Amino acid sequence: MLDARRLALLAEVARAGSIAAAAQKLSFTPSAVSQQLAKLERDVGASVLHRHARGVTLTPVGEALLVHAETIAGELRGAEAVLRAEPARLAVGTFASAGTALVPSVLAEFRRAHPAVALRLLDLEPPDGYDLVRSRELDLLITHRYPGAPLPGARGLTRSLLRAERFRLILPPDHPKARVRRLTLGSLTGEDWISGSPGVPNRACLDQLADAAGVTLGVTYETRDYQVILALVEAGLGVAFVPESVLERAGTTRVEVRDVTDARPARDICLVHHRRPGELVTEMVDRLSRPAGPRSRSARKPL
Repeated sequence: MLDARRLALLAEVARAGSIAAAAQKLSFTPSAVSQQLAKLERDVGASVLHRHARGVTLTPVGEALLVHAETIAGELRGAEAVLRAEPARLAVGTFASAGTALVPSVLAEFRRAHPAVALRLLDLEPPDGYDLVRSRELDLLITHRYPGAPLPGARGLTRSLLRAERFRLILPPDHPKARVRRLTLGSLTGEDWISGSPGVPNRACLDQLADAAGVTLGVTYETRDYQVILALVEAGLGVAFVPESVLERAGTTRVEVRDVTDARPARDICLVHHRRPGELVTEMVDRLSRPAGPRSRSARKPL
């Protein structure tokens, strides 16, 4: 039978990226961690880690064990918290634009309702964070999926759609095409586009839209930060797609906001938590699900 604490240790090492870093976090010696992992490998009958100069990576066997290891680590952490009678806490992970537009007011409401609850907020760029929910370092994850992006595995977790948020095209205020009645991606092929670097979700979405329309869009400025994108467009340096919530938060930013007739991208904003969430998580999910405005669509559908 596999040892639960050795599996939990595997999850810590995988997250830390090295035996030394995991040992420091856990207040163990690196040799003690290595010995426990060696015993795990003997139990499994195969290597679970590739060791190299910069740290460790998981073998295919280690990858297969990781989901179970994260779940076990979370259950152990939960049991220890009960035994220690730890004070109530709620740890939430969120991506940057939701952390700006969606979370602050809801978190403030929650704080007023539960002043004794220890609140923690982590900034996590999707798809990161699923492992932290499994290991119970996070109670709730607010994440997103862009069109065409695969959904990470959610084994042992509940993932539901909070809302779908559409993207709008923004142009500089004096851009000649800001007055064109019908814009298509084809009419924007000669523009300087502003988006993330290759592989970043908003860039992958833009590339997918271009492929579907049979056009090539040139990305001149690369950034994943929507506030930087707004500033660059306002300065007349290019055009971009940005989420509606970013525009609503920006308020008086001087850009022209349009739609493209052959491309109407939207991203799914999702909530991820354990299948048996506690009362605090359930309340936070309910607060987040309340419509924030006429264009918000609360869904709470499983994904």
